[in-house]
Amino acid sequence: MAPKTNAGRFFEDYAVGDVITHAVPRTIKMGERALYHALYPARHALHSSDKFAQDCGLPFSPLDDLITFHTVFGKTVPDVSLNAVANLGYAEGRWHTSLWPGDTVTATSEVIGIKQNSNGKSGVVWVRTEGQNQHDELLLSYVRWVMVRKRGEGDAPEAVIPELTKVVDPADLIIPKGLDFTGYDYALAGEPHKLSDYAVGEIIDHVDGVTIEEAEHMMATRLWQNTAKVHFDATFRPDGQRLMYGGHVISLARALSFNGLANAQMIVALNGGAHANPCFAGDTVRAWSEVLDTAETSAPGVGAIRLRLVATKGAAGELKGEDGKYLPDVLLDLDYWALMPV
Repeated sequence: MAPKTNAGRFFEDYAVGDVITHAVPRTIKMGERALYHALYPARHALHSSDKFAQDCGLPFSPLDDLITFHTVFGKTVPDVSLNAVANLGYAEGRWHTSLWPGDTVTATSEVIGIKQNSNGKSGVVWVRTEGQNQHDELLLSYVRWVMVRKRGEGDAPEAVIPELTKVVDPADLIIPKGLDFTGYDYALAGEPHKLSDYAVGEIIDHVDGVTIEEAEHMMATRLWQNTAKVHFDATFRPDGQRLMYGGHVISLARALSFNGLANAQMIVALNGGAHANPCFAGDTVRAWSEVLDTAETSAPGVGAIRLRLVATKGAAGELKGEDGKYLPDVLLDLDYWALMPV
């Protein structure tokens, strides 16, 4: 009889053009927000208060943008990264529609690239993932690439490396319908700094730090239904350590960035990102940001700010060495667009 269990895909199981429908649909409600805000010190006002959101032209407070990301990402894990060595990077990410309490999320991925590593034991797989709601509206789309173990020692397939844009064009940013920051309440938001107060090249040290605990990381991976073996099974890695889910580090860094970027209210695009070094329980994560660009939008009072968000165990402003490689303390290098009052 055929086996009933799923051992996950290995590198040999991917071919460019494959489209994968991910299980299982998930309805998201306010419980996920409560748990998100318990796991991360998230405080951005638009995702915390219905009244604040309504004063900004929205019907009520949408769920945190990274809840959308984690939910869609978790759906892909059994089909894309169950046998992953590591998740490597992101590109061309865009939030298309806000996630509202009661929405049901589904996800599909298309394989757009493959390349076997020179060691012959693993390879890199590129996928373009889309998350939809129950109305078949696109919630989120992004590309990610992941290093996956090989099943055997077969011949290497022909490499296909996709060409990806480095930055989402500001003209292609999708602004939530009705968003209006002309009556924005800076006192309630937590800081007085608007878009015009930030200069390209400015470095912002977010000051605070959070020590990652094993228990909260395991709660997060279960919450997002991320079943990758490197996060769950301490016997999977030779060093006997469970690797912290990269999205957990993203959310911690984003939450820490509130101190200095409280008015960067909504993430609308993910230009690129790399998990530079592994993160483990006991690490203390700090964050700093660099302003990369600013742009106008068509929404009243709403501008866009492009930010590099770095999660690190080291000092603010330190990223790469003279050899061009990430310093060992750097955990995350994320490039994204956010919406901010002008």
